Amino acid sequence: MADHYEVLGVTRDASADDVKKAYRRLARELHPDVNPSPDAEDQFKLVTHAYEVLSDPVKREQYDLGPQAAFSGNFSGFGDFGDIFSTFFGGSSSAGPRSRRERGQDALLILELDLADVIFGVERSIDIETAVMCETCAGSCCQPGTEPLTCSICGGSGVIARAVRSLLGNVMTQAQCGSCNGFGTVIPHPCSACAGRGRVRATREVTIDVPAGIDDGSRLQVTGRGEAGPGGGPNGDLYFEIRLRGHEEFSRSGDNLLCTVDVPMVQAVLGTTMTFAALDGEAELEIKPGIQNGDVVTLHKRGVTHLRGNSRGDLLVTINVVTPTKLSSKEKELFSVFADARKPESPQLTKIRHGRFYKKSRNFFS
Repeated sequence: MADHYEVLGVTRDASADDVKKAYRRLARELHPDVNPSPDAEDQFKLVTHAYEVLSDPVKREQYDLGPQAAFSGNFSGFGDFGDIFSTFFGGSSSAGPRSRRERGQDALLILELDLADVIFGVERSIDIETAVMCETCAGSCCQPGTEPLTCSICGGSGVIARAVRSLLGNVMTQAQCGSCNGFGTVIPHPCSACAGRGRVRATREVTIDVPAGIDDGSRLQVTGRGEAGPGGGPNGDLYFEIRLRGHEEFSRSGDNLLCTVDVPMVQAVLGTTMTFAALDGEAELEIKPGIQNGDVVTLHKRGVTHLRGNSRGDLLVTINVVTPTKLSSKEKELFSVFADARKPESPQLTKIRHGRFYKKSRNFFS
Protein backbone atom coordinates (compact mmCIF):
# COMPACT_ATOMS: atom_id res chain seq x y z
CA MET A 1 0.00 0.00 0.00
CA ALA A 2 1.27 3.47 -0.91
CA ASP A 3 2.82 5.52 1.87
CA HIS A 4 0.47 8.28 3.03
CA TYR A 5 3.26 10.85 3.13
CA GLU A 6 4.23 10.04 -0.44
CA VAL A 7 0.59 10.19 -1.55
CA LEU A 8 0.25 13.74 -0.19
CA GLY A 9 3.78 14.72 -1.25
CA VAL A 10 4.93 15.82 2.20
CA THR A 11 7.80 14.82 4.46
CA ARG A 12 7.32 12.68 7.58
CA ASP A 13 7.96 15.71 9.80
CA ALA A 14 5.42 17.87 7.97
CA SER A 15 3.21 20.02 10.18
CA ALA A 16 -0.58 19.69 10.36
CA ASP A 17 -0.93 22.85 8.23
CA ASP A 18 1.43 21.44 5.57
CA VAL A 19 -0.67 18.25 5.45
CA LYS A 20 -3.88 20.26 5.07
CA LYS A 21 -2.46 22.48 2.31
CA ALA A 22 -1.17 19.47 0.41
CA TYR A 23 -4.54 17.74 0.61
CA ARG A 24 -6.48 20.80 -0.58
CA ARG A 25 -4.15 21.24 -3.53
CA LEU A 26 -4.44 17.60 -4.61
CA ALA A 27 -8.19 17.49 -3.97
CA ARG A 28 -8.73 20.40 -6.35
CA GLU A 29 -6.70 18.61 -9.01
CA LEU A 30 -8.13 15.11 -8.63
CA HIS A 31 -11.78 15.66 -7.71
CA PRO A 32 -13.98 13.71 -10.21
CA ASP A 33 -16.10 16.80 -10.86
CA VAL A 34 -12.98 18.62 -12.07
CA ASN A 35 -10.72 15.90 -13.47
CA PRO A 36 -12.41 13.56 -15.99
CA SER A 37 -9.43 11.19 -16.05
CA PRO A 38 -10.39 7.54 -15.29
CA ASP A 39 -7.60 7.31 -12.72
CA ALA A 40 -8.51 10.55 -10.99
CA GLU A 41 -11.24 9.02 -8.84
CA ASP A 42 -8.97 6.28 -7.47
CA GLN A 43 -6.22 8.78 -6.79
CA PHE A 44 -8.71 11.05 -5.05
CA LYS A 45 -9.73 8.17 -2.75
CA LEU A 46 -6.10 7.51 -1.82
CA VAL A 47 -5.46 11.17 -1.12
CA THR A 48 -8.61 11.46 1.01
CA HIS A 49 -7.76 8.37 3.04
CA ALA A 50 -4.18 9.54 3.55
CA TYR A 51 -5.42 12.91 4.79
CA GLU A 52 -7.91 11.25 7.19
CA VAL A 53 -5.03 9.37 8.82
CA LEU A 54 -2.38 12.08 8.90
CA SER A 55 -4.75 14.85 10.02
CA ASP A 56 -5.68 12.89 13.14
CA PRO A 57 -2.83 13.07 15.71
CA VAL A 58 -3.66 9.69 17.25
CA LYS A 59 -3.99 7.88 13.94
CA ARG A 60 -0.84 9.54 12.64
CA GLU A 61 1.14 8.44 15.68
CA GLN A 62 -0.12 4.87 15.27
CA TYR A 63 0.72 4.98 11.57
CA ASP A 64 4.24 6.20 12.27
CA LEU A 65 4.79 3.33 14.71
CA GLY A 66 3.97 0.88 11.95
CA PRO A 67 1.91 -2.32 12.02
CA GLN A 68 4.78 -4.47 13.31
CA ALA A 69 6.45 -3.95 16.65
CA ALA A 70 8.70 -6.06 18.78
CA PHE A 71 10.60 -5.71 22.00
CA SER A 72 14.10 -6.76 22.85
CA GLY A 73 14.92 -9.44 25.33
CA ASN A 74 14.80 -13.21 25.38
CA PHE A 75 11.92 -14.77 27.28
CA SER A 76 12.47 -18.26 25.97
CA GLY A 77 10.69 -20.82 28.08
CA PHE A 78 8.06 -18.39 29.31
CA GLY A 79 5.37 -19.19 26.77
CA ASP A 80 2.54 -17.83 28.95
CA PHE A 81 3.94 -14.29 29.20
CA GLY A 82 1.58 -13.13 26.45
CA ASP A 83 -1.41 -14.14 28.55
CA ILE A 84 0.11 -12.59 31.68
CA PHE A 85 0.68 -9.26 29.90
CA SER A 86 -2.82 -9.42 28.46
CA THR A 87 -4.26 -9.85 31.92
CA PHE A 88 -2.28 -7.03 33.57
CA PHE A 89 -1.97 -4.53 30.71
CA GLY A 90 -5.16 -5.06 28.73
CA GLY A 91 -3.43 -6.39 25.63
CA SER A 92 -5.03 -8.65 23.08
CA SER A 93 -3.80 -12.10 22.14
CA SER A 94 -6.02 -12.22 19.09
CA ALA A 95 -4.32 -13.70 16.05
CA GLY A 96 -5.29 -11.88 12.89
CA PRO A 97 -8.14 -9.49 12.08
CA ARG A 98 -11.70 -10.33 12.99
CA SER A 99 -14.21 -11.02 10.27
CA ARG A 100 -17.00 -8.64 9.35
CA ARG A 101 -19.18 -11.68 8.74
CA GLU A 102 -21.10 -12.56 11.88
CA ARG A 103 -23.98 -14.91 12.52
CA GLY A 104 -27.34 -13.19 12.79
CA GLN A 105 -29.35 -13.22 15.99
CA ASP A 106 -32.06 -15.76 16.73
CA ALA A 107 -35.64 -14.48 16.86
CA LEU A 108 -38.58 -15.62 19.01
CA LEU A 109 -42.18 -15.07 17.92
CA ILE A 110 -45.54 -16.03 19.42
CA LEU A 111 -47.76 -18.20 17.21
CA GLU A 112 -51.42 -18.40 18.25
CA LEU A 113 -53.37 -21.48 17.19
CA ASP A 114 -56.90 -22.73 17.59
CA LEU A 115 -57.58 -26.06 19.27
CA ALA A 116 -58.75 -27.46 15.92
CA ASP A 117 -55.34 -26.66 14.38
CA VAL A 118 -53.48 -29.12 16.59
CA ILE A 119 -55.72 -32.13 15.87
CA PHE A 120 -54.13 -32.84 12.51
CA GLY A 121 -51.51 -30.08 12.31
CA VAL A 122 -51.55 -26.99 10.13
CA GLU A 123 -49.31 -24.96 7.80
CA ARG A 124 -49.08 -21.25 8.44
CA SER A 125 -47.51 -18.43 6.43
CA ILE A 126 -46.49 -15.43 8.52
CA ASP A 127 -45.09 -12.04 7.53
CA ILE A 128 -42.28 -10.96 9.85
CA GLU A 129 -40.10 -7.86 9.91
CA THR A 130 -36.46 -8.77 10.35
CA ALA A 131 -32.93 -8.10 9.10
CA VAL A 132 -32.21 -9.47 5.62
CA MET A 133 -29.11 -9.35 3.46
CA CYS A 134 -28.72 -6.12 1.53
CA GLU A 135 -29.42 -6.83 -2.13
CA THR A 136 -27.49 -3.76 -3.29
CA CYS A 137 -24.11 -4.85 -1.93
CA ALA A 138 -24.87 -8.57 -1.39
CA GLY A 139 -23.62 -8.26 2.17
CA SER A 140 -20.19 -6.82 1.27
CA CYS A 141 -20.98 -3.50 3.01
CA CYS A 142 -19.33 -1.62 0.09
CA GLN A 143 -20.87 0.52 -2.57
CA PRO A 144 -21.09 -1.57 -5.79
CA GLY A 145 -17.85 -1.27 -7.76
CA THR A 146 -15.73 -0.60 -4.68
CA GLU A 147 -13.99 -2.82 -2.18
CA PRO A 148 -12.44 -2.54 1.31
CA LEU A 149 -8.94 -1.13 1.65
CA THR A 150 -6.24 -2.51 3.90
CA CYS A 151 -6.05 -0.45 7.06
CA SER A 152 -3.00 1.79 6.93
CA ILE A 153 -2.75 1.95 10.72
CA CYS A 154 -2.47 -1.76 11.50
CA GLY A 155 -1.44 -2.96 8.05
CA GLY A 156 -4.36 -5.40 7.92
CA SER A 157 -3.58 -7.18 11.18
CA GLY A 158 -6.51 -5.67 13.08
CA VAL A 159 -4.28 -4.90 16.07
CA ILE A 160 -1.67 -2.31 16.95
CA ALA A 161 1.30 -2.49 19.30
CA ARG A 162 1.67 -0.18 22.23
CA ALA A 163 4.32 0.23 24.92
CA VAL A 164 3.32 -0.33 28.52
CA ARG A 165 5.58 0.39 31.47
CA SER A 166 5.93 -2.50 33.88
CA LEU A 167 8.25 -3.88 36.52
CA LEU A 168 10.05 -5.66 33.70
CA GLY A 169 10.56 -2.45 31.77
CA ASN A 170 8.76 -1.32 28.63
CA VAL A 171 6.57 -4.13 27.33
CA MET A 172 4.88 -4.09 23.92
CA THR A 173 1.30 -5.34 24.00
CA GLN A 174 -1.37 -5.59 21.33
CA ALA A 175 -4.74 -3.88 21.27
CA GLN A 176 -7.55 -3.69 18.76
CA CYS A 177 -6.93 -1.13 16.07
CA GLY A 178 -9.17 1.87 16.59
CA SER A 179 -9.05 2.87 12.95
CA CYS A 180 -10.56 -0.33 11.52
CA ASN A 181 -12.11 -1.68 14.74
CA GLY A 182 -10.07 -4.83 14.43
CA PHE A 183 -11.28 -5.78 10.93
CA GLY A 184 -7.95 -5.08 9.24
CA THR A 185 -9.70 -3.20 6.46
CA VAL A 186 -11.60 0.06 6.10
CA ILE A 187 -14.53 0.79 3.82
CA PRO A 188 -14.02 4.18 2.18
CA HIS A 189 -17.33 3.99 0.33
CA PRO A 190 -20.02 2.26 2.39
CA CYS A 191 -23.11 0.94 0.63
CA SER A 192 -25.72 3.68 0.55
CA ALA A 193 -28.62 1.19 0.87
CA CYS A 194 -27.48 -0.42 4.14
CA ALA A 195 -25.07 2.26 5.43
CA GLY A 196 -22.23 -0.25 5.32
CA ARG A 197 -23.89 -2.88 7.51
CA GLY A 198 -24.51 -5.49 4.86
CA ARG A 199 -28.14 -5.93 5.89
CA VAL A 200 -31.39 -3.98 5.95
CA ARG A 201 -34.77 -4.27 7.67
CA ALA A 202 -37.47 -5.79 5.52
CA THR A 203 -40.69 -7.81 5.72
CA ARG A 204 -40.54 -11.38 4.47
CA GLU A 205 -42.88 -14.34 4.52
CA VAL A 206 -42.04 -17.41 6.56
CA THR A 207 -43.95 -20.68 6.18
CA ILE A 208 -44.05 -22.97 9.20
CA ASP A 209 -45.34 -26.53 9.35
CA VAL A 210 -47.03 -27.01 12.74
CA PRO A 211 -47.10 -30.72 13.65
CA ALA A 212 -50.23 -32.39 14.97
CA GLY A 213 -50.38 -32.82 18.72
CA ILE A 214 -48.20 -29.86 19.67
CA ASP A 215 -49.10 -28.41 23.05
CA ASP A 216 -49.39 -24.95 24.52
CA GLY A 217 -46.00 -23.48 25.42
CA SER A 218 -44.02 -25.70 23.03
CA ARG A 219 -41.42 -24.14 20.73
CA LEU A 220 -40.75 -24.85 17.09
CA GLN A 221 -37.35 -24.11 15.54
CA VAL A 222 -36.96 -23.02 11.93
CA THR A 223 -33.24 -23.24 11.16
CA GLY A 224 -31.66 -20.39 9.22
CA ARG A 225 -34.76 -18.17 9.08
CA GLY A 226 -33.76 -15.70 11.79
CA GLU A 227 -31.99 -12.38 11.29
CA ALA A 228 -29.33 -12.07 8.60
CA GLY A 229 -25.83 -11.62 9.97
CA PRO A 230 -23.76 -8.43 9.53
CA GLY A 231 -21.32 -8.36 6.65
CA GLY A 232 -23.14 -11.12 4.76
CA GLY A 233 -22.97 -13.52 7.71
CA PRO A 234 -25.30 -16.53 8.02
CA ASN A 235 -28.82 -16.20 9.35
CA GLY A 236 -29.74 -17.06 12.89
CA ASP A 237 -32.64 -19.36 13.73
CA LEU A 238 -36.32 -18.56 14.14
CA TYR A 239 -38.31 -19.89 17.08
CA PHE A 240 -42.09 -19.98 17.44
CA GLU A 241 -43.69 -20.35 20.86
CA ILE A 242 -47.12 -21.95 20.61
CA ARG A 243 -50.09 -20.35 22.33
CA LEU A 244 -53.41 -22.21 22.11
CA ARG A 245 -56.55 -20.09 22.13
CA GLY A 246 -59.33 -21.12 24.48
CA HIS A 247 -62.46 -22.80 23.06
CA GLU A 248 -66.01 -22.24 24.27
CA GLU A 249 -67.08 -25.89 24.02
CA PHE A 250 -63.96 -28.08 23.98
CA SER A 251 -60.88 -28.38 26.18
CA ARG A 252 -57.79 -30.54 26.05
CA SER A 253 -56.32 -33.02 28.50
CA GLY A 254 -53.17 -34.53 27.01
CA ASP A 255 -54.23 -36.01 23.69
CA ASN A 256 -57.86 -36.32 24.78
CA LEU A 257 -60.55 -33.76 24.06
CA LEU A 258 -63.24 -32.98 26.64
CA CYS A 259 -66.73 -31.60 26.13
CA THR A 260 -70.18 -31.64 27.72
CA VAL A 261 -73.43 -32.49 25.90
CA ASP A 262 -76.89 -31.58 27.19
CA VAL A 263 -79.32 -34.52 27.03
CA PRO A 264 -83.05 -33.98 27.67
CA MET A 265 -84.39 -35.99 30.57
CA VAL A 266 -86.76 -38.07 28.44
CA GLN A 267 -83.96 -39.14 26.06
CA ALA A 268 -81.79 -39.92 29.08
CA VAL A 269 -84.50 -42.23 30.44
CA LEU A 270 -85.44 -43.93 27.18
CA GLY A 271 -82.11 -43.76 25.36
CA THR A 272 -81.37 -42.31 21.94
CA THR A 273 -78.68 -41.51 19.39
CA MET A 274 -77.58 -37.90 19.08
CA THR A 275 -75.35 -36.11 16.56
CA PHE A 276 -73.29 -33.06 17.49
CA ALA A 277 -70.54 -30.99 15.87
CA ALA A 278 -67.07 -32.03 17.02
CA LEU A 279 -63.88 -30.18 16.09
CA ASP A 280 -63.17 -32.61 13.24
CA GLY A 281 -66.71 -33.01 11.93
CA GLU A 282 -70.02 -34.58 12.97
CA ALA A 283 -69.89 -37.06 15.85
CA GLU A 284 -72.54 -39.65 16.72
CA LEU A 285 -73.27 -40.13 20.42
CA GLU A 286 -75.15 -43.17 21.71
CA ILE A 287 -77.24 -42.43 24.82
CA LYS A 288 -78.05 -45.66 26.62
CA PRO A 289 -81.38 -45.86 28.50
CA GLY A 290 -81.07 -44.67 32.09
CA ILE A 291 -77.82 -42.75 31.59
CA GLN A 292 -77.01 -40.59 34.58
CA ASN A 293 -75.99 -36.99 34.87
CA GLY A 294 -72.18 -36.75 34.91
CA ASP A 295 -71.59 -40.04 33.12
CA VAL A 296 -68.79 -39.96 30.55
CA VAL A 297 -69.17 -41.46 27.08
CA THR A 298 -65.91 -42.14 25.22
CA LEU A 299 -65.66 -41.64 21.47
CA HIS A 300 -62.47 -43.47 20.56
CA LYS A 301 -59.87 -41.88 18.27
CA ARG A 302 -61.71 -38.57 18.01
CA GLY A 303 -59.16 -36.61 20.04
CA VAL A 304 -55.78 -35.02 19.19
CA THR A 305 -53.22 -36.83 17.03
CA HIS A 306 -50.21 -37.97 19.04
CA LEU A 307 -47.21 -35.70 18.53
CA ARG A 308 -44.90 -38.60 17.70
CA GLY A 309 -47.30 -41.00 16.03
CA ASN A 310 -50.34 -41.40 13.82
CA SER A 311 -52.85 -42.60 16.41
CA ARG A 312 -55.25 -40.25 18.15
CA GLY A 313 -56.57 -39.69 21.62
CA ASP A 314 -60.24 -39.96 22.56
CA LEU A 315 -63.13 -37.54 22.83
CA LEU A 316 -64.59 -37.75 26.34
CA VAL A 317 -68.20 -36.53 26.44
CA THR A 318 -69.69 -35.68 29.83
CA ILE A 319 -73.47 -36.09 29.95
CA ASN A 320 -75.53 -33.26 31.41
CA VAL A 321 -79.10 -34.45 31.93
CA VAL A 322 -81.42 -31.44 31.54
CA THR A 323 -84.55 -31.42 33.67
CA PRO A 324 -87.38 -29.31 32.22
CA THR A 325 -88.39 -26.31 34.32
CA LYS A 326 -91.58 -25.34 32.50
CA LEU A 327 -94.24 -27.94 31.71
CA SER A 328 -97.56 -27.67 29.94
CA SER A 329 -100.74 -29.01 31.55
CA LYS A 330 -100.58 -32.10 29.38
CA GLU A 331 -96.93 -32.74 30.33
CA LYS A 332 -97.71 -32.34 34.03
CA GLU A 333 -100.53 -34.84 33.68
CA LEU A 334 -98.25 -37.37 31.99
CA PHE A 335 -95.58 -36.96 34.65
CA SER A 336 -98.22 -37.46 37.35
CA VAL A 337 -99.29 -40.71 35.72
CA PHE A 338 -95.66 -41.77 35.57
CA ALA A 339 -95.15 -40.90 39.25
CA ASP A 340 -98.27 -42.83 40.29
CA ALA A 341 -97.06 -45.89 38.40
CA ARG A 342 -93.88 -46.02 40.47
CA LYS A 343 -93.55 -46.85 44.12
CA PRO A 344 -93.10 -43.85 46.41
CA GLU A 345 -89.41 -43.12 46.93
CA SER A 346 -87.86 -41.11 49.74
CA PRO A 347 -84.51 -39.28 49.43
CA GLN A 348 -81.52 -41.29 50.57
CA LEU A 349 -77.83 -40.46 50.89
CA THR A 350 -75.58 -42.07 48.32
CA LYS A 351 -72.68 -44.09 49.68
CA ILE A 352 -69.26 -43.13 48.32
CA ARG A 353 -67.58 -46.07 46.64
CA HIS A 354 -63.99 -44.87 46.87
CA GLY A 355 -62.41 -47.47 44.63
CA ARG A 356 -64.85 -47.02 41.80
CA PHE A 357 -64.86 -43.25 42.17
CA TYR A 358 -61.07 -43.08 42.13
CA LYS A 359 -60.81 -45.34 39.10
CA LYS A 360 -63.44 -43.39 37.22
CA SER A 361 -61.79 -40.07 38.03
CA ARG A 362 -58.36 -41.34 37.08
CA ASN A 363 -59.61 -42.60 33.71
CA PHE A 364 -61.41 -39.34 33.11
CA PHE A 365 -58.41 -37.07 33.69
CA SER A 366 -55.76 -39.33 32.12
